[in-house]
Amino acid sequence: MHGHGPTGINLESWRISSMKTQAFSNPQILPAVLVICLLVVLGACTRDSPVIETSDRDQAPSRPPDLSRVPDAVPKKEPRSRYGNPPFYEVFGKRYFTLSSSLNYVEKGIASWYGTKFHGRRTSSGEPYDMYGMTAAHKTLPLPTYARVSNLRNGRSVVLRINDRGPFHENRIIDLSYAAATRLGIIREGTGLVKVEAIDTSTSPAAPDTVAASPLPDDPSMFLQVGAFSRPENAERLRTRLQEEKLSPVNIVEGESDNGHWYRVRIGPIPSVDEIDRISASLAHLGIGESHVVID
Repeated sequence: MHGHGPTGINLESWRISSMKTQAFSNPQILPAVLVICLLVVLGACTRDSPVIETSDRDQAPSRPPDLSRVPDAVPKKEPRSRYGNPPFYEVFGKRYFTLSSSLNYVEKGIASWYGTKFHGRRTSSGEPYDMYGMTAAHKTLPLPTYARVSNLRNGRSVVLRINDRGPFHENRIIDLSYAAATRLGIIREGTGLVKVEAIDTSTSPAAPDTVAASPLPDDPSMFLQVGAFSRPENAERLRTRLQEEKLSPVNIVEGESDNGHWYRVRIGPIPSVDEIDRISASLAHLGIGESHVVID
């Protein structure tokens, strides 16, 4: 699922009500009006924006254009969007807090993409989604935010503009437009391991050059971090529980942070995104729902 903002007053409901009144006052036009009402209702399902291809599921266009020459977004200083930047919001019972700033934001994780099902629909910032533009959706970064997104497996990199909320699928950190996902080479797999780096536009920098595809020196590995403890015995207790549930290999990684010394419990390395999702579902069934993906 992808995050889209409210469309405001529902004009379609008003139009249907008006036509109903006219139809019942003139029974001869009732059949035609019923057909029109049905078409309006179906049109309302796409909100009030055109959709290139109609489908119940999200997918790539049937005849995709050549997107290899689609330019990167050009970072520039912009005011915050009037929409999509509440202090917090809730989706599926989970609360998300909008960051006050994107400065120094860097994160590694799993990217997904969205295409025809949402093309032309209103984004959380109020702008229509263009699957052929260099944009993306993020759960907490301010809208808009410019960011460099790099594919950790093939070395490709793009600069895009984040103008939407999402993805609200567990274990995903960013939802790329179809064009951005194509440029990064993750369309076929559906997901990819990426690094997201917010770009500071306070000094109006020029857009960085796109990095050509190149092999990386080390193949990144995925882990699920299940807990972090200040006391080693608590970490050991959780590791034992996970091993008893046949969730392995389980490791305890020691590390320092601004808050002191920590013992982090991680499952992995995990070979695929599908396996990440499967293990996450098992953890949720065990009442452990705060795991997150770590890429090393």
